[in-house]
Amino acid sequence: MTFLLQLLIAVSIIITAAKLAGSLSAAVGQPPVLGKILVGLVLGPSLLNMLGWPIFQPQAAEIAPQLGQIIHYLAEIGVILLMFIAGLETDIKGVLKVGNNAFWTAAGGVILPMGAGTWFSYFMGFPLRESIFIGTILTATSVSITAQTLMELGTLKSKEGSTILGAAVIDDVMGIIVLSLVVAFSLNPPSASTASSANFSSIIILLAQIALFFVISIFIGFKFFDPILKYAEKLTASKALFAMVLVLCFMYAWAAEFLGKVAAITGSYIAGVLLTRTKYFKQIAEEAKTFAYPFFVPIFLIDIGLRANARELGANIIFTVVIILIAIVTKVFGCAAGSLATGFNMKESTRVGIGMISRGEVGLIIASYGLTHAVINRDIFSAMILMVLVTTLITPILLRFVFPKKQLLEV
Repeated sequence: MTFLLQLLIAVSIIITAAKLAGSLSAAVGQPPVLGKILVGLVLGPSLLNMLGWPIFQPQAAEIAPQLGQIIHYLAEIGVILLMFIAGLETDIKGVLKVGNNAFWTAAGGVILPMGAGTWFSYFMGFPLRESIFIGTILTATSVSITAQTLMELGTLKSKEGSTILGAAVIDDVMGIIVLSLVVAFSLNPPSASTASSANFSSIIILLAQIALFFVISIFIGFKFFDPILKYAEKLTASKALFAMVLVLCFMYAWAAEFLGKVAAITGSYIAGVLLTRTKYFKQIAEEAKTFAYPFFVPIFLIDIGLRANARELGANIIFTVVIILIAIVTKVFGCAAGSLATGFNMKESTRVGIGMISRGEVGLIIASYGLTHAVINRDIFSAMILMVLVTTLITPILLRFVFPKKQLLEV
């Protein structure tokens, strides 16, 4: 069987499994992403090891790329598109309106998990670079699971619900900034052999390069996105407008990593945010989902499982259990502390903190990026995937517990 035929079968299995698992997960009251990650783990080396099946082995006379590598490249495009869509869904005006409460809630939910995750990882003997990245993964928040649960409970528009939504958006922005800096220093570390003054100079140059990328990318978005899209709209070619949108997304992703020395997903996120200023952004968001969700995003979520291996957790089981507890406790306490400091009572603050626990797709994206760029090892990657699964699963359960049914009838 040729490599192309193997790829067609593999992609067909992946998309079918993802959609069926997502539907089954939704049917039992869980977010679809949970089912897709779980089925990815089942298909991966943790259980079935799909890519090791005889049907997917290369032919003796054929020189072809590794099937898993091609699937991973498709998944990387899925990550870029997913962050682009997240940018399109970022309501900057809404963020500016939520006030101090959401800001300090988000700040607490970034600082405490990152600090505790970094300290514990370093205490357990991991290198500082890897420890900091583990802490960065813990900063993530995915509000989609929380929003879905709050809608079911009828409390999405409550004071706590509004704060959670606003804080989650700010958390994403803070997380992108933290990730950008961590990735920049991880992939471009100062040389240990040079003098401290030279190291200081290289750090200043790197920070200036990052700042320059943000300034130039934002300037281009404000100045040229509208004229570019207006010109594309006039072209007679099919779907020329959205094709140009994809070009902007991919070029920003390329420029972020190649020129700005930050993560490629940072570039696509910025492109998405900048496109919200144009009159086309609702159309763009709809077409982006139509383009990404049937093919690229399912491949990304299944690829997570194909690259993780739960069997490798044996040597790190204590680390895994403790890091999951840290992920839950520090998010609750960090976000609750921010809410308490800005006027919420203890019960309201606890609800906000619990609503911010879930890491979801955001945690997956950061962890996947770390593995791809060799910032974290595969066993730590597997531990982070388990952390994402547990936090995603426990959030709706705890939310239903802290919003009693008697109160729901009064809302």
